Amino acid sequence: MTRRLAILIGAAALLAALAFVRSSRPAPQQVLPAGAAEAEARLASSPRHGEWAVVKSGSDSIRAWVVYPERSTNAPVVLVVHEIFGLSHWVRAVADQLAADGFIAIAPDLLTMHDIPAGEDGAPSADSARIAIRALSNDDVNRWLSAVAEYGMSLPAATRSYGIVGFCWGGSTSFAHAVAAPSLGAAVVYYGNSPDPAALSSVRAPVLGLYAGDDARVNATVAPADSALKALGRTFEAHFFDGAGHGFLRTQDGRDGANLRASQQAWPLTLAWFRQHLGE
Repeated sequence: MTRRLAILIGAAALLAALAFVRSSRPAPQQVLPAGAAEAEARLASSPRHGEWAVVKSGSDSIRAWVVYPERSTNAPVVLVVHEIFGLSHWVRAVADQLAADGFIAIAPDLLTMHDIPAGEDGAPSADSARIAIRALSNDDVNRWLSAVAEYGMSLPAATRSYGIVGFCWGGSTSFAHAVAAPSLGAAVVYYGNSPDPAALSSVRAPVLGLYAGDDARVNATVAPADSALKALGRTFEAHFFDGAGHGFLRTQDGRDGANLRASQQAWPLTLAWFRQHLGE
């Protein structure tokens, strides 16, 4: 064996060993949004720039929490629609995680016009929000969401594409916005009711549905929507997570680990959906 051949064989063996080490390392863990208990701490320690904005829509003014990603290129916009409890610290923490994952995240306060009182922690009163949210008009909500989306896409750091994600009431609202907004780029629905199948013909955006396995009330609305959208040639993808309960992304510590497992599967699906349909 010549000295040169021995060196080549040795180099090949070293490369093979390095490849084995790399392949045997566990894949990096996807960072999830904070659960409700950790939301305030995650917001306080976030390195990202977040700010309040006021968006005009006709004679209405909508307050929104805007979080920017740390990146050198322009980013797509994702609207984050709150639960029935209003714009909580948890929803703002979800927006912060979306920004960490590369999007300009905007969480509008759809109860701005109702002046919901805040609790000692600064979050809106859940009971007051619950009452006020039932009085909202679907037409007003979609008008506000479209105004916030236009505001977001007009930011110097944004691209001209937007998606929407919502949770519980916000999940239903996100699906309804896909009905009302043909320019929407993508929708993600977390455990929210589906619209009436008869209303789905105007949907153009691809819709991803993420549902708790133990959530029969919401899940009963999924199959009719799936059938209607598939018949129309639209894109609708639904995932059900066994053992998880309604609100699993907020209560990741619940259901003896099932909520955490659901979150660990659902969040990467969310990011992949937006990256596929809105761009990186």
